[in-house]
Amino acid sequence: LGRNIVELTMVRDLKFKDGLVSMTLALTVPTCPMRERIASDARAALTALPEVKRVDITFGAMTDQERARVLGGAQPNLPKLNDFNEIKQVIAIMSGKGGVGKSSVTARLAVALARKGYHVGVLDADITGPSIPKLFGLAAGGLRSAVQGMLPAQTDLGIKVMSINLLVKEDDAPVIWRGPMITSAIRQFWGETLWGKLDYLLVDMPPGTSDAAITVVQNLPLNGVILVSTPQDLASMVVRKAVNMLLGLKIAIIGVVENMSYFRCPDTGNLHYIFGPSHAEDIARLAGAPLSVCLPIDPQVAIYCDQGQAELVNTEELGELVNQVETFKKA
Repeated sequence: LGRNIVELTMVRDLKFKDGLVSMTLALTVPTCPMRERIASDARAALTALPEVKRVDITFGAMTDQERARVLGGAQPNLPKLNDFNEIKQVIAIMSGKGGVGKSSVTARLAVALARKGYHVGVLDADITGPSIPKLFGLAAGGLRSAVQGMLPAQTDLGIKVMSINLLVKEDDAPVIWRGPMITSAIRQFWGETLWGKLDYLLVDMPPGTSDAAITVVQNLPLNGVILVSTPQDLASMVVRKAVNMLLGLKIAIIGVVENMSYFRCPDTGNLHYIFGPSHAEDIARLAGAPLSVCLPIDPQVAIYCDQGQAELVNTEELGELVNQVETFKKA
């Protein structure tokens, strides 16, 4: 917001006696994921004073009227990032449906591109169900900031990551926000992050075609979208909704990925189509895009991702998808 917590009237009931400072921090919303970070910064600033021995902070919340006055009248006062950020391609990974593996596909594609020498970033736009930091083993609350903006976390391969789970204290802390705050966070992640020079910024989209998805489509300079589905007819039906949305908005669809397409028996090599026959060709035909890859169910991928070691996953299966992304870049 470009204003300090005193100007925002967040500091209430401030008292000082015998080296003890006590105060209440009135948050814009009780579930604010920055609450511990704000308290920590305030405590650090106060204990730096020689007269202060201890700081006790309790949390409160603004009334609806106070929140409207603070947020409505606030004008961002942030440096322009044009001199710092140079992003060549912005590609969203979308489904329209949850549980199809968008985040794992996003992470694996980021790894595959990074292994080819590209500079890659991942913007986790799933504010209420963020998965990207967990996949890469990035700790909750690890966000850093500079004068120019927020600094993304960085993986061993150099992939830059921005996610709401880098703000919260614990990775299982819920973010209980309504639509306007979610869309605001997505805009901030795009516009106030020091991404630097990237060949590709991959956006891990939330499920559905409502506020958050529309925010990404309308506010980020998307070059194209990769669609992810699974074989079930229900999943393909919901993904077709996303296809129709993108076609209506004239957003380019780079390719279609069918995840959890089959399971290869390690003993016999036989393929088992656990979730039924594929509908990927139908989706690709509707989207007017190529079928990029049908990814199998692979327990080893799940193990690596659960352990935060997505960068160890074999990405050879994504070869055709990577080729399509590179070709799309040149088109």
